[in-house]
This record gives sequence, C-alpha cells and structure tokens, in this order.
Amino acid sequence: MYDLAILWDWAEFAVRWLHVITAIAWIGSSFYFIALDLGLNRNIPGPADGEEWQVHGGGFYHIQKYLVAPEAMPEHLIWFKWESYWTWLSGAALLMIVYWAGGELYLIEPEKADLALWQGILISAASLTIGWLLYDFLCKSPLGEQPTLLMLLLFVILIAMSWGYHQIFTGRAAMLHLGAFTATIMTANVFFIIMPNQRIVVADLKAGRTPDPKYGKIAKLRSTHNNYLTLPVIFLMLSNHYPLAFATPHSWAIAGLVFLMGVTIRHWFNTQHARAGAPHWTWAVTVILFILIAWLSSAPMTETYEEAEARPLTPTETRFTELAEFEEAEAIVLGRCSMCHAREPVWEGMYWAPKGVHLETAGDIARHARQIYLQAGRSHAMPPANITYMTEDERREIIAWYRAGQSGS
Repeated sequence: MYDLAILWDWAEFAVRWLHVITAIAWIGSSFYFIALDLGLNRNIPGPADGEEWQVHGGGFYHIQKYLVAPEAMPEHLIWFKWESYWTWLSGAALLMIVYWAGGELYLIEPEKADLALWQGILISAASLTIGWLLYDFLCKSPLGEQPTLLMLLLFVILIAMSWGYHQIFTGRAAMLHLGAFTATIMTANVFFIIMPNQRIVVADLKAGRTPDPKYGKIAKLRSTHNNYLTLPVIFLMLSNHYPLAFATPHSWAIAGLVFLMGVTIRHWFNTQHARAGAPHWTWAVTVILFILIAWLSSAPMTETYEEAEARPLTPTETRFTELAEFEEAEAIVLGRCSMCHAREPVWEGMYWAPKGVHLETAGDIARHARQIYLQAGRSHAMPPANITYMTEDERREIIAWYRAGQSGS
C-alpha cells in the first residue's frame, strides 16, 4: 500500500511535465504569431495584407498574411489548436490530482469557509465554467465593439474572482484557481470562437464563396485577449512555489497587480514588434508594480503555533498521530526539519517556512505525512544537502511510520 504514494507522485509529475511541454508549445506559437502579425510589412503592393522575410536556423522564410483569406484554398494548411487543448486538459488533470484528490490539505481552508471537500470541488469546477460564460456574454454584447472598455471590465472581473477565491480556498489554491479561471477563458476562446470562425472561412473558400471578414475580426479580438493574459497565467501557475505571493492577507490584490504587469510587459513587446517605438516607460511601471507587490507581501498570513495546535485533525491525520511509530518520527522531524519549517524559522537568514510548510506541531507533521515520507524518507531531497545530518536510520523510521499509517487506512 505504501508504494501508492510513490506511484501517485510520479503520476503527478508525468501530468505536470505534459502540462509544461504543451504550455511551452502553446505560448511559443501564440507569441510568435502575435509578433509576426504586428511586424508585417504592409507597404508592399499585392493581394496580401502584409509580408515578412525572416532568417532562422540557417534558412530564410518568406511569410505572407491575407487579411480575410487567399483567393483559393491551399492544399496544405496547418492548424494551431492542439497546443491549447492539451495545455488545458493536462492542467485540468493536474488540478484534480493536486487540489481535488489532495483537497483536505491544499484546497479547503476551514478558517475561511466551513465547507465539505465535495463542496469545495464543486465550487472549483463551477467557477471555471461560469467565468467563461460571463466573459463570452460580454464579448458578444455591444462591449465587443469597445475593446479597451471590455478589457477594463475583464480586469475588474478577475480582481473580483481573486478576492472571492481567497475567501474560500487556501492561498495557493486561490492563486492556482485564478490562473485556471483565466486559462479556461483562453482555451475556450480557441475552441469555441477562433477555430470555428476559421472553419467557416475555410468552408467558404472551398465552396467558392467570399468569406465574411467579421469572422476574422472576432477571432482577432479573442486572440488579443489571450496575448495579454498569458504572462499573468504563467505567474499564477508558478506562485505555489512562493509563500510571499500566495500566503499573505493581500494575495488577492497581488494577483490583480500581476495582471497589470502582464499588460505593461506585453505592451512593450507588442509595440516593439509593430516597429512603433520602444515604450520604455512600461518597464518603469512594471518595476513600480513589482515593488508594490513586494510591499504588500510583507505581512505573511500564517496561523500562530497555538492556533495550529487547536485546529482539529481529519480522521486520517489523527490516525498518523496515534501510531506507536509517531513519537519517534515526530522527534526526528522536530529535530531535523522544524528549524526551517516553523512559523518563525530560527535558521539564519530565513524569515518564512519554505513553501509555507510548517512542521512544528503533531498536527503539522500528520498533515504533511506524505510529503515527509517522499522528501525525507524515500528520497534525500530534505533536508537540503542534509544540512541537519539526518541519518539513514532516521529515514527508515519515517518510512516505517508512514507505512504503518497507510496500512491502517
């Protein structure tokens, strides 16, 4: 039974790796085509809307863009879609593995909202769907003709969702869900709007009809939104590595400022690619926003030692503390790990526990039993560089404790 933890961890790694690979492919193609579109030379006469010569990898490329469509359907047409779909599917699977299956530890925070795990999962899934429906409704409303106002309203919605998530979920889950909320909008744009519109244009070409330019215009609006949302999503997906981002009272506001940073950074690149100058002021604004984020993070949101001791344990966590092996395992963790993984770390130069993981109380240790088993029992990942000299016998004690707890489940 104990090997299930290892298999589950490798399954999580496989899905995470797939997510990273497909995300790189999606972001790379998205960034390239935005840069290509903005950088096209539109002063060359001819049927094309613009063209560009590029050199890469020892070869030259001659690229042309047609504003609506070419006169005839080309024999070979490459569609860019799987990158987006697989990024979302792998991300959804990872959300289920980490935040649904591990919901008692990573999703629900009882001090914020008294919810059963199934209720938290329902809110998690429903919020992603509702977000897309609301966004799509706004895009199809008269606001679709006012792109700037639409983007401002979308920003307000994202801030509201950030605040709402932080009222229910743990800090890391709130940040991750805001990223998933945004990524769902981006992928749905591709699946429900951009690709169907492109298929309509292709069908018109095959039938000898002149394609309606409105379909390209609609797709371009959604593609622009995706362009500006990409960088904040990357930040939100990486935020669970940084407690100062997700575990402070102002994490919801930090997320909002991250979206603004994404806009300023993308504006600089987009302006550069369009050969419309170099708005260096955007970097000054980005630095100011980053400093503001650092300032907002200066008051970590963490429970006290006394509050942690008083927090009730789940039946599974209670079982780990009642084992005969627990006393020895607890002594090892307190002696080798708690100087860093404390609410007030005593390790010199460390001010917050790595990844926000606390290992001071019996409840702390029980809640993180699986991580302790994997990080310090089955592997030598912790303590880093074995700086506290954990012995092999102590690692075997940790393994024995975790196995005993799993065999009783």
